[in-house]
Order: sequence, then C-alpha cells, then structure tokens
Amino acid sequence: MSINCFHCGEFVPNGIDLITKIDNIAQPMCCIGCQAVAQTIVDNKLTDYYRFRSAPAQKGEVLVPEQLQRNEILDDDNLQDEFTYVQDGFKEAILTIDGISCSACAWLIEMQLSKFKGVKKVNVNATTQRATVRWQAQQIKLSEILNLIDKIGYQALPFKASNAETINKRQTKSFIKRLGISGILMMQVMMIAFGLYFGAFSDMAAHNKVYLRWASFFLTLPIVTYGAYPFYKSAFYALKARQLSMDVPVSIAICLAFLASVWATFSQRGEVYFESVSMFTFLILIGKFLEFRARTRAADVSANLLKLMPMTATKLEQGKESIVAAAHLQAGDTILIKPGETVPADSVIIAGKSQVNEAMLSGEQLPLHKTAPDQIYAGTINGDGNLNAKVKHGNQESFLSQLIRLSESAQGYKPKLAKLSDKIAQYFVALILFVATVTAIYWSQHQPEQAFWITLSVLVVTCPCALSLATPTALTCATTRLNREGILIKSAHVLETMPEIDAIAFDKTGTLTTGEFSITTIKTYGPFAKENGQDGEQQVLAIAAALEAHSAHPLAKAFSHYRDFNQTASQVVVSPGAGIAGTVNDFSYRIGKSSWLLTNNQAHSAQCVLMQNEQLVAEFYLSDSTRADAQALISYLQSEKVKTLMLSGDHEVGCNQLQKQLRLDNVQANLSAQDKVNAIKQQQATHTVAMVGDGVNDTPVLGAAHLSIAMGSGTDIAKNGADVILLSNKLNNIATLKQVSERTTRIIKQNYRWAFAYNAVVLPLAVMGYIVPYMAVIGMSASSIIVVSNSLRLLKK
Repeated sequence: MSINCFHCGEFVPNGIDLITKIDNIAQPMCCIGCQAVAQTIVDNKLTDYYRFRSAPAQKGEVLVPEQLQRNEILDDDNLQDEFTYVQDGFKEAILTIDGISCSACAWLIEMQLSKFKGVKKVNVNATTQRATVRWQAQQIKLSEILNLIDKIGYQALPFKASNAETINKRQTKSFIKRLGISGILMMQVMMIAFGLYFGAFSDMAAHNKVYLRWASFFLTLPIVTYGAYPFYKSAFYALKARQLSMDVPVSIAICLAFLASVWATFSQRGEVYFESVSMFTFLILIGKFLEFRARTRAADVSANLLKLMPMTATKLEQGKESIVAAAHLQAGDTILIKPGETVPADSVIIAGKSQVNEAMLSGEQLPLHKTAPDQIYAGTINGDGNLNAKVKHGNQESFLSQLIRLSESAQGYKPKLAKLSDKIAQYFVALILFVATVTAIYWSQHQPEQAFWITLSVLVVTCPCALSLATPTALTCATTRLNREGILIKSAHVLETMPEIDAIAFDKTGTLTTGEFSITTIKTYGPFAKENGQDGEQQVLAIAAALEAHSAHPLAKAFSHYRDFNQTASQVVVSPGAGIAGTVNDFSYRIGKSSWLLTNNQAHSAQCVLMQNEQLVAEFYLSDSTRADAQALISYLQSEKVKTLMLSGDHEVGCNQLQKQLRLDNVQANLSAQDKVNAIKQQQATHTVAMVGDGVNDTPVLGAAHLSIAMGSGTDIAKNGADVILLSNKLNNIATLKQVSERTTRIIKQNYRWAFAYNAVVLPLAVMGYIVPYMAVIGMSASSIIVVSNSLRLLKK
C-alpha cells in the first residue's frame, strides 16, 4: 500500500522512514526537506495550518547555501532601493510568494512572520500570491524574513509585474489546455451518443452497442481524470481540512455519473451517461475559465500600473548623456527626458518646457504644460519638448508606487456583509449534501429510474461561489474605476462609508478656492510707512517672504515671488492655523491672521498682517478665485440631501462672500485647528460627516471626520492623513466618488440578492425533478458569471 507525504502529498519512496509528530500523531514525510518544514511548523505551534489548508504544500527543500546567498544579496541597501519603501523608520516591500495554494497558506505565512521581533505588519493575499511586509531593519534583515518563509515551504522574492504576468499566463495556459482536450473529446463522445440514441430505435446489433460504449468510456476517461482534476484536488483537501467547498458536490456528481456508466459498460446492463459526464465537465470548465478571466481583468491593476515604469533613463553628468537603469536613479541625479519618453522618476524640471500627459495618474486626459520649476511624476509621458530634470527621490517613494500600494490595501478590505456571506457559504455546501441525500432516498422509493439524475442535478445546480464573489469583484472594479478618474482610495472603508455620508464640511483656502493667491494691496505702517521716505512695500514683502518660506500654507505661495535670498529668517516658530514668528535682520517679526496678532480687537479685513515686535507694520490683502466646479458640486450635494458646511480659519468677510456665492448651508470663520475638530464633533452628533481639506492645519480635522478627503495639491502630511486623495484636483470628483460608492453598494446587494434568489428557486425545482443535469451545469456556471459580470459594470462610466 502506497503512503503519501503528509506535508506535500507526494508518494513516500520505498525505504524512506521519516516521520514528524503533528498533534501527537506520527505523520509520514517523503524527504528531509518536508520533514524540516513540518518540524518548523510544529515548533512554532502553527499546526492549525494542516487542518485548514485546502491544497497540499509545495515540496519542502532544505535551504542550500545558494538560496541563503541569494537572500543575503537582497540585504544590500542599494538593491533594496529598487523595491522597498521607507516610512517612519520601517521598510516595506511587496513580495511574490511561490507555492501559495489556499487561504491556509496565507494564514501560515502571516503567523510565521508576525511572531518575530522587528516585523511590524504582514498581509498575505492568497489570490494574488503576494505579501506586503513591513519591518524594522535594525531588528531583522530582509534575508532573515525570506529565510523564515523558505523554512515553511514557500519561496519569496520581491514583486515584479513580469512575475505576476507569468503566473497569469501559466494559469491561462493550463485552463486552455484542459478546455481544449475536454472539448475535443466531449464532441467525439457526443457523436457516439447520437449513434447509441439512433441505435435504440433501429435494432442496433448488441456487439456494436458494446463497442460504442467502450469507445465512449476511453474517450471520457481523460476528461474525468485530467479535465476534472482541479475539482477533485480542491475537494479532497477541503474534506481533509474538514471544510466543504463547492467542488465537493461537483466532484461527487462527476464521479457518481462516471462510475455508474463504467458499471453499466462492464456489466452490459443499464444505461451509460458518458456524454452527460463529458458535457457536464466541459461546461463547468468553461464557467470556471470565464470567471477566472473576468476576475483577472479587474485584479491586475497593480501589475499594469507597474508596467508604466521605463526600464532605462538618460542621465546627465557634466553635460554628457549616459543610459542607466531607471531603478538605479537616486535623489539629486540630473536626467534628460526626450520627446515621447516616459518619465523614469519623480523629478523637478530645471530646464526646458513641454506638454506632459498625466492621464494614467490623475485621469486628466489633456496634456499639462510643464516648465521649471514644475514637478513631473514617474510613469507620465513627455510631449514634444526636451526636459532636463533633477530626480526628487527613488522609484519606491514615487507617487506611482504609493498609488499601487494604497490600491492593493483598499482592494483587500471585506465589509461586514461579505464576512457574513463567507460564513453562510461554508454551511451552504453541507445543506446541499443533506438535501441531495434526502432527495436520493425519496426518489429511489418512488421513481428509482429518475433518482440518479435528480440527485445529480441537486448536487450541481446550487452555487455558493456566487456568494463568495459578490463583494471582492465589486470592490476591485470600483477601486479601478475611481483610479482612472483620478480618485485614490487610501483607506479600505471608503466605499462602505461614503454612501452613509449626509454632511460634508469643506475647508476654504485651497479646497473651495484654488489656493493660488495674489497680493492685491499692501498697507505699510511705522518705520515702513510711505511718509517716512522708505520703499516700505518692497521691504515688508521681503521680510514676509523670508518668514513664509517656512510655511506650507497656500497663502505662503503668494509671497514666494518676492523672496530676497539676502534676507533669511531664523528662530522660526510655526503656529499651525495662525501664523509664523521669527527673526529677520535682528528684529523679531510675526506674520499671520489679524485675530492672532492684534490685541485691540479691531476688525481687519486683511487676510494677513505683519508685526515688528508688538507694532503693526503691514497689512496684506490677497485675492483667491473660487474653483470652477465648486458651485456645481454644492448644488449636487444639496440635491442629494447632503448638508454642506465650510470650516475656515480665514477672515469672516471673505468667508461670508463665498457663502453667498456658493449658497452653503453653514459657514464658520476664524477657526483654529481645534475649533474645526470641535465643529466636526458637534455635527457628528446628528450626521455622518466627511471633511474635505488641504493644508497643514487641516490634518487634525481630517482625522476627526468619519471620512476625510484631501485635494491632490495638498501638503504631504494632509495626504497621509486622508482616506481619499483627489489626484486631479477636481472637486466634482467628490460627486463621482459618491455615485460610484453608492453604485458599488447597490451592485453588491444585487449580487447577494441574485445569489440567494437563484439558490432559493433552483434547489426546490431540482428536488422536484424539473431541472436536468445539463441545465444544472449551465445554471451553476451562469450564476457565478452573472455576479462577476454585474460587478464589471462598475468599470464603465
């Protein structure tokens, strides 16, 4: 009697006597590699893996020096710059893991790594066979992480788009091969079946009938062994792990029909069902393949984005051009981007002008005019001009890489409804098997000749797969659609929370307005007054510019044109939402809001005032234009019964003017950062609130809201704290976000309604004998395809 390896499932060769005690039971191992991996799993108290896995592990291998050396090479900092991202002292990388076959594999890897000091986060996606790992480099090396994964039977390498494409092609090739062989043989079996059908009415000779049955048997054998093998494999390991998957009743149906036909062929009694088994298996394979293609179409977004990155770049050194690997570019390098080339790294233009297409990042189809000192992003396409640019940072810190990481994180989220449906699906198969057993008993007593077919239909017609597919396909498609529109979903709960939002608060500057200020009027006082014979305006502008150079507030940009580099500010203190204090030319100055600086409570309409010590020396009046799409968005939100508010730190006069223009429901001015947080909390007593902001002082209030949205031009700290980033800087994308999220919720609910309604209708019909097996196969496959196709509608506008 042959013995299979408990770990990998392969035969244990004669003479091999290797065992590992798992849950106090001695289990056979086929080689030292499998024994070592199994012992590692036992030592780390991870034996639950063997109970929950639905497929065998990859054959274990003892780590050889070559593998250890390969992993150690990846510890090189220069090499890691190509695939790691550093944030808050932690490194993060996406790894491709070979050997993952089920969710239990993902659980095992997560448990194995999370126990070790220095590993902050491990998230393994069994579907994409990728893992996101964040670690502290001072406490654990990347090679040690890879070795830990290798020790439990998997192989991990840094993720590349080419690897994902290779896996996808391999799976597609396998599907097509099984479909091709099964389809060709199925057609031959069907032709023979016609001969048997007609022979029943034309007194076919007995030996011819036997010959045709044997021919059908040999043609069907490869279909039920090779074509249906994935169903058996999945069903076997599901049962071994004490789980029930949809492949269990499918496998039972195929085996029962085939074995009944084999018995009839050998005994030369009864009917054969080879043509039904062949067609049944072929139709299921078609359904699985169409489902696979639909899912991969929506799930390959990250890999496709990575393909935007060019392999090489033109580097400029002392006026000479050289071709280098784009991945090796470092901050400070000077590069040349020629017409039609893809930008290789996030950079700042230092010479030249051109039109740059950013559609792949922001959704903006029209090329944007770029010149020094504008920023350009990796993956965008240069137009008809040469650009000299200075690299801002490496590829792993690029805007495109961040977009990919955040998209993958959002797509892995499971809403409450999805978690509930997963639990229901687990028990659903058990219900199918119970109903099939009762059906077989009933019909065998009333119409024995129909019992087999009716039981077969019951096993096949129901489809819990649709329940499992209802949410993930919809979320993936919605995230993809929003990315195309220039809307980046950073937090996983956005699509679930947005439909519940009934109040949206906006910041004023840089959000409802463009944030592109210009100074219209200057009033000078004291030593800078005109009557004192001083060129007061130029002097106060230079002083103000020196102070504002330390601020990221949109108002500060208005002073950048007046910067005198001979005047610098020292001892600078920034008060978020208020202003800046510092020393210029040995004098103490403060610049900011009049409500912060003036103690006489006089009303000032100036957006900004400058104080020398305690004396007012200048007032600055600035103008800012309202965003072109602000009015349309506010009108849309109000038509949807969403309350609109503006929470601003700006002067009351400007805020009231904007309220009249946009007809906002409520406006609060002269607010500090804490005042904004308090205002949000007050609204949260009766509303689900979203906050739309831009700027440093918006970060606390963004964190306080149920949902936070940052404009694409906002500062990095505001972006990092937001749930959604509007990459294209278009306010009307908030309407798109609301519409897509509401549509996503509707489609998810439609998917669940269809899945439950389909099963509720077809199961009783199958039990009563109204559904024949081939109809059951078509119905089961169609159910999953309908759910996936319904979700794919989210990709369309």
